[in-house]
Amino acid sequence: MSAQMVCRNAALGYEGRIVAEKLDFTINKGDYLCILGENGSGKSTLIKAILGIRPQVSGEIAWCGDIKKNEVGYLPQQTVVQKDFPASVREIVRSGCLAKCGLRPFYSRAEKELAESTMKQLEIDKLAKRCYREISGGQQQRVLLARALCATRKMLLLDEPVTGLDPKAQTELYELIAHLNREGITIIMVSHDIVSAVKYASHILHIGERKQLFFGKTSDYLKSPHGKLFIGSEMIGNE
Repeated sequence: MSAQMVCRNAALGYEGRIVAEKLDFTINKGDYLCILGENGSGKSTLIKAILGIRPQVSGEIAWCGDIKKNEVGYLPQQTVVQKDFPASVREIVRSGCLAKCGLRPFYSRAEKELAESTMKQLEIDKLAKRCYREISGGQQQRVLLARALCATRKMLLLDEPVTGLDPKAQTELYELIAHLNREGITIIMVSHDIVSAVKYASHILHIGERKQLFFGKTSDYLKSPHGKLFIGSEMIGNE
């Protein structure tokens, strides 16, 4: 296996408060890692630390193998303001190429072609001229996913990507992400959706209050005390 990122004894926090510590895990090329945990356990803080937006308090988060920190596509949680963004679908998807542009104030032909082929791949090419704020939530998430894919084809970080979507749109997005993973793209996803996490993910990282509860293959998580307890409570809550 080819490691792409290693987290060693990392502690995470903000405003002087530690939210998670002693995090130890390795992400290999082609993994589909789902990060689980209760609200406030540090899931989104970990995503920001991986991206370098908020540095870890201590420990190490290191990139290795064929990937660098700037070769990661990011799909953040959407705010109300972002959902109302007045730009065309094509403009937003192309913006995923901005890091490739450097100081160049325009998109190259190759970058434009990449945006068009990515929209076609995600079946939003017919929406290219539509205003982003006028399309459905599921379509908006596909647009943001297409933008992330224009930035990289190596790793995607997804923070609660199905929040606010109807069940059909959720399933379609999960299937699309799983398809991208089968094509070789490493996936790291934060989710509250335990049932779908264990259905699609190859690995689970479960963090609790200030500590790591589990890291390993999904099949092993299902057999673990934390997995049985967490999944059992989720099933009861859905009855």
